[in-house]
Amino acid sequence: MHRIAVIPGDGIGPEVIPVAVDVLEAVAAHRPGLDFEFEWHDYGAERYLRDGTGFPDAEREAIAERCDAIFLGAVGDPRVPGNEHARELILETRFKLDLYVNLRPCRLLDPRLCPLKDKGVDDVKFTVFRENTEGLYVGVGGVFKKGTADEVAIQSSVNTAKGVERILRAAYEFARMSGAKKVCMSDKSNALRYGHDIWQRSWKRIAAEYPEIQSSHLYIDVLAMQLVRVPEEFEVIVTSNLFGDIITDLGAALQGGLGVAASANLNPDRGIGMFEPVHGSAPDIAGRGIANPTASVLAAALMLESLGHPAEAALVEKAVESALREGATTADLGGSMDTAGARAYLLTEVARLASGM
Repeated sequence: MHRIAVIPGDGIGPEVIPVAVDVLEAVAAHRPGLDFEFEWHDYGAERYLRDGTGFPDAEREAIAERCDAIFLGAVGDPRVPGNEHARELILETRFKLDLYVNLRPCRLLDPRLCPLKDKGVDDVKFTVFRENTEGLYVGVGGVFKKGTADEVAIQSSVNTAKGVERILRAAYEFARMSGAKKVCMSDKSNALRYGHDIWQRSWKRIAAEYPEIQSSHLYIDVLAMQLVRVPEEFEVIVTSNLFGDIITDLGAALQGGLGVAASANLNPDRGIGMFEPVHGSAPDIAGRGIANPTASVLAAALMLESLGHPAEAALVEKAVESALREGATTADLGGSMDTAGARAYLLTEVARLASGM
């Protein structure tokens, strides 16, 4: 039995996350011994506007103790200009549960979705390991003489030996376990002489422990260029928090857009993970029944794999591939279905694939 805390979030989140939950239940219905218990939570903009509750520390920790995973929908609402609730749900959860691995698989499920298809690119399959708890996102800094002509703003990047080493080691262990042959570490050590020198020294030491893996280094600007030129050359990429945030959105574009991008926030030592689609809350289409559930379903597949069910995760991915191939998708992916139609196709396809295995 896997207990999953479900937080649908804002905007289209409450429309697409239930589709992914239905897909998980459909998989479990065909797999004796695989069972889920979902506990639903209303944390999000509506709750925050109602009573000021974001994601309380005590509740976050309690969920981490009793649940195997957190399944989070999109967050963000124009009625909360500072998106304080979103920070508590995403950044504070990463920091306080020490989910130091942000894992983003960038896999092209249908060549038609790649913006480089006219250049012959039809093979995109790499995984990014983004350091998730340090760097520029920790909030160290301040403002002096705010609002004046002499205003000074300082934002400091935090890079620790522990944090850098463990994300590097996680990337190399993933490569070893998955059979990947290549790991690329990306930084900007030619300009960030202090913060990224520790990345260089740690990487060289750890890479030496994995002689069977081809290790390489690219500055982040060069990596961005090479991902556009020859994305098929990359298998595993590991980088810092800010650079990982940027480069994974480039990866999402290569695989077909944010509508097919999924993310996992993991702590391999603690076991708890938070899984989410990468797209935003899209308040402009919320409630219209046309939201694309694909990224949420692929996030559910990531969760299945993390929970120890790789075959079932692959089954869900195959169902998504079939939907893309058959045009059984929402309009943003080239189909003509609404959310309900996309859901119905995926459930039927999961049942068909599961009965044949």
